[in-house]
Amino acid sequence: MATTTAAQQREKARIEYDAFIKNCPTNQLLDRISDKWVSLVVCALTPGSMRYSDLGRKIAGVSPKMLTQTLRSLERDGLLTRTVTPSVPVRVDYELTPLGTSLSCLLSAVKDWAELHIEQVNKARDDYDAEPS
Repeated sequence: MATTTAAQQREKARIEYDAFIKNCPTNQLLDRISDKWVSLVVCALTPGSMRYSDLGRKIAGVSPKMLTQTLRSLERDGLLTRTVTPSVPVRVDYELTPLGTSLSCLLSAVKDWAELHIEQVNKARDDYDAEPS
């Protein structure tokens, strides 16, 4: 059995986590965090914890099924925590973990960029669509 040097081991690890490779875990993670609902949920939770119903009201257009799936995937990935408080009715709160907070800075910047530049994008789209094919 051949041994590998430290440099070869680092190179192998670098290749194993190449986001441009479809089956790479980092590619799959990028796919998850680039989802529209994930971005909006993370941005909504940036100021602090929220109840499920408050998230549903804050994020226009998200169905209860999609919100539940998104929250479960974020919890599974360690980006948020779910706290159930036994009461009538049961209270469920969601809050970003430190890992989720580190991601929220990036996703909030993308959201802010979109809000700031939507008029320019719309103009570019109109100009493109007006050009003859």
